[in-house]
Amino acid sequence: MGAGYESPTVSVQSFRPLASDDSSGLPRFEIILHVINPNLEPLELAGVSYTISLNGQQLIKGVGNQLPVIDGYGEGTFTLNAGFNLMAGIQLFRSLMKKDGDGFDYRFDAKLDPGAFKRKIRLSHSGEIAFSN
Repeated sequence: MGAGYESPTVSVQSFRPLASDDSSGLPRFEIILHVINPNLEPLELAGVSYTISLNGQQLIKGVGNQLPVIDGYGEGTFTLNAGFNLMAGIQLFRSLMKKDGDGFDYRFDAKLDPGAFKRKIRLSHSGEIAFSN
């Protein structure tokens, strides 16, 4: 990743709950990420890890390692499964009960790993989700 290298763009294309497949009963989610590679070289990823936070609470964490190669100046999607952090969910609920705001903050952090001896690509997106009237 030499001079002129631009970080890929990663966005959440789809987010949906899955039926729980274990005895914990905790929700699981399917997240489809869309990646745009603005570079000439193909983006070969060994893995990805990510978190989704609401109001500073890391509610959802996930990893994936079966990822497609994103061609140079190309784009692609991949599907990840993520778990829910119950304790962070409880803390979020408590903070929302006390809050007098019109919404809450969100943050998406991802680390794309192109493999050994290559620099990890870290991405972060944040904003606010407003409650509708």
